[in-house]
Amino acid sequence: MIKTWTTVLAVVVASVTGAANAQAVKGDAKAGAGKIAMCIGCHGITGYQASFPEVYKVPMIGGQNEAYIVSALNAYKKGERKHPTMRGIADSLSEQDMADVAAYYAGHAKAKDGKPKEANPAVTALLQKGACFSCHGEGFSKPIDPSYPKVAGQYSDYVFRALQAYRTEGNPIIGRSNGVMAGIAKQFKNDELQQLARYIGSLDSEMQVVAQPHFRLGQK
Repeated sequence: MIKTWTTVLAVVVASVTGAANAQAVKGDAKAGAGKIAMCIGCHGITGYQASFPEVYKVPMIGGQNEAYIVSALNAYKKGERKHPTMRGIADSLSEQDMADVAAYYAGHAKAKDGKPKEANPAVTALLQKGACFSCHGEGFSKPIDPSYPKVAGQYSDYVFRALQAYRTEGNPIIGRSNGVMAGIAKQFKNDELQQLARYIGSLDSEMQVVAQPHFRLGQK
């Protein structure tokens, strides 16, 4: 099974890497700083939690791969990702807007200590079963294609819900369409996905919340 998934992933990577790297629109981080008004209400508040479809922390996007942010926004715009709020926001953005916003957030990566955390034997077996490092790279912060996300240190409750979304079918407002991730996520039970999510969330991360001064909790 491990070899099978590795082969499938290699084929998919080969078919999309060229297109992902040939980003037609170049982002401008300075311009992006003026286009994030719709983002900061959730992504600019440390620890902010979404309430749909369940309560979980919204993901950190500061320091995320620029090409991945664009790819994710396009997936919402096309309906391949079905979160209604994010789809509504993505619908309002042009290709240039997406590129600028992505460039802004990608420029906020923080330094890592460079020390990967060892997984316990049970989690190691799950990582091998899903061939997770084949796409996300060792340590989950060096994906083999820039259109794939860094996930090291991402909120574990968000990671768990995202993995569940790849397994969801036939729901008009919940779910994510991705043949590779759907096939991988469907191999695991919920408790196994939670183990993977907790491990990923425990890793040192380059990502952070780009907090806005007027949205910091506990301050005026």
